[in-house]
Amino acid sequence: MPISLYNSLTHRTEPFAPLDPERVTMYLCGPTVYNYVHIGNARGPVVFDVLARLLRQHYPHVIYARNITDVDDKINAAAQEQGVPIGTITERFAQAYREDMAGLGVAPPDIEPHATTHIGPIITMIESLLDSGHAYAAEGHVLFDVGSFPAYGELSGRDTEELIAGSRVEVAPYKRSPGDFVLWKPSTPDLPGWDSPWGIGRPGWHIECSAMSAAHLGDTIDIHAGGIDLLFPHHENEIAQSTCAHGGKVFARWWMHNGMLTFDGRKMSKSLGNVLLVHELLKRHPAEALRLRLLSGHYRQPLDWSDSAIQQAVSTLDGWYRVLRDLADVELPAGGLPVPERVEAALCDDLNTPQALAELSVLADAARQARNAAVHGIGSLEAAVQAKAALLGGGALLGLLQQDAEAWFKRGGEQVVDAAHIDALLEERRAARATRDFKRADAIRDELAAMNIAIEDGAQGTRWSVQKG
Repeated sequence: MPISLYNSLTHRTEPFAPLDPERVTMYLCGPTVYNYVHIGNARGPVVFDVLARLLRQHYPHVIYARNITDVDDKINAAAQEQGVPIGTITERFAQAYREDMAGLGVAPPDIEPHATTHIGPIITMIESLLDSGHAYAAEGHVLFDVGSFPAYGELSGRDTEELIAGSRVEVAPYKRSPGDFVLWKPSTPDLPGWDSPWGIGRPGWHIECSAMSAAHLGDTIDIHAGGIDLLFPHHENEIAQSTCAHGGKVFARWWMHNGMLTFDGRKMSKSLGNVLLVHELLKRHPAEALRLRLLSGHYRQPLDWSDSAIQQAVSTLDGWYRVLRDLADVELPAGGLPVPERVEAALCDDLNTPQALAELSVLADAARQARNAAVHGIGSLEAAVQAKAALLGGGALLGLLQQDAEAWFKRGGEQVVDAAHIDALLEERRAARATRDFKRADAIRDELAAMNIAIEDGAQGTRWSVQKG
């Protein structure tokens, strides 16, 4: 089944064909580790984790790199504020990031390069750019000469003058052109720095990813991914410096960008106070529900985040896990789980996770029906086995349904509310009352009370709430 992916560089969906089918390469821009990451930072890792899973279904060897930016002015500021070395900050929050991503079901990348361990390759790349006339040194800085690369701006689709005008770059006196960007900058004694041909200094942000990608994946990679907010200037600058450093070779054959998250329809920002940290969300909500929400919209479109959306995700997972709980005694066949064709087809169509999730719901309904048919003697056990395997196989491709059903319903060691089950009991109670079977209706009320569920009958129907304590 062929994979088609949208390429931000060509602005069209294209059949994916790696440069080397025996070695597929993908690079994702990782975090700058100076604080806990917010949920918007998690969308890319979750989405492209699914892409990596899909690629591994199709190709024997996939190398997936996701970097750690551990030298940056924000890191320096945090270290100075706390009076500690930058390593104290970066080690703490790099580990926190790994734990957050693991919590969301994101598999570790094959390679996790750190900028500070690639200073040598960074310097070598800068020297190559200087030697080829694409960069220049000035007042301890080394800058890329944007004018030396005529294709600059092709990724973002705007001409160079427009990009420069919109970049809000403060024009330093040592720049030949306002759009020229820093490859290396000097460090004062109070800042981290490394020896270089241009004095003690540190790399610019853009050159880090180019050097790390080349060091581990080669001069040309198959897929470069990241958030749409990185398209300019970060990815535009990566293309320019990588292409020029490698003699005109194509840097990345596919560029993939995920859309941003909003919160109740508003952009997430610190000034609005609506930045939600993954670290905190994982304490308040089931991790799989967070992952499901991140996959519920097409990756290229914006996605709105809200408490009601998370509750809907929990409800959806309740339903799927209820099916698996009912099928707990059904043993799976030997060997690996099957990959359901319709789930795979949805993901092969430019990673259409909303359609893949819809297909997963179809599989859950089919598994429920197969189980009921087997229980009532009108269907075979084998059909239930196959239906359960298909549901779990589809979930595995999406990184969902990865835990035992009983564990899902007893998260944190406490019985959680199974909303759909409560609604079903209330519907049964309504029907019993309608037929004046008050004994059964009272029994259902008692059953709900034992679950710490209080009910209230009113003109608009029966409402229920969870009783604490």
